[in-house]
Amino acid sequence: MIAFIEGDLVECQLNLAVIQVGGIGYEVHIPLTTSEKLPSLGKEVKLFTQAIYRDDAQTLYGFSDRESRDFFRMIVDKVSGIGPKIALNLLGSLSLPTLKTSIASGDVGMLSKAQGLGKKTAERIVVELKDKVLPKGSAEPPSAPTRGAGDLAEPNDLGSYQDALSALLTLGYKATDADQVIRKASEVLGKGATTEELIRKALGR
Repeated sequence: MIAFIEGDLVECQLNLAVIQVGGIGYEVHIPLTTSEKLPSLGKEVKLFTQAIYRDDAQTLYGFSDRESRDFFRMIVDKVSGIGPKIALNLLGSLSLPTLKTSIASGDVGMLSKAQGLGKKTAERIVVELKDKVLPKGSAEPPSAPTRGAGDLAEPNDLGSYQDALSALLTLGYKATDADQVIRKASEVLGKGATTEELIRKALGR
C-alpha cells in the first residue's frame, strides 16, 4: 500500500497532478480542494494517497491531508454504488468539515448539490456513514479538525462557516462555488471569524 507520495510537482490540472520521484512521474488523481492547495510547478509536494486496483486499471488518488484520504477510502469502501470518481467529485465539491457536518445532520439537500451526486445517492451516503462520522459516544455533528497547514475551519468557528455557507446558498450560489469562496475567506480571516465577516469577505466587501 502506498501511504503517501512526496516529490516535485511537474504538471498540474484541476483533477490531476504529476509528481516526479526518483526520475519517475506518477499520475495522481486529486479533488479540486487539493488542487487549490498545490504549490507552483517545480516545488516539492506531499500527497496522502489511496491506490485503487482494477482489472483494467491501476489508479492513484491523492489528497492534501490524511483526513481527506481516509474519508475518501471510507466512502468507497462503505457506501454501495459509490466508486472512486464520485467520491473524488464529492470531496472536490465540498470541504471536509462541510461534508462531515452534512452527513452527520442528514442534510441530503447539501450533499445532493455536489457534482455528480443525486438525491438517492446522497441519502445512501447519509444512511451508511452517519454513525461513522460522529465521534464515539457523541450524538452531535463533528467539529472540524484542528487547523494545520492549509486547513480551513476550526472547531470553534465551524458554526460560523456553515452559517455563512448557508447564506450564500440562499443568495443563489451553487454549493461548490459557495463552499469555495467561504473556504478562501476563512483562510484569509483565520480563526474566530464571524458569520458576517466571512460573508462580507466572500462577497468582496
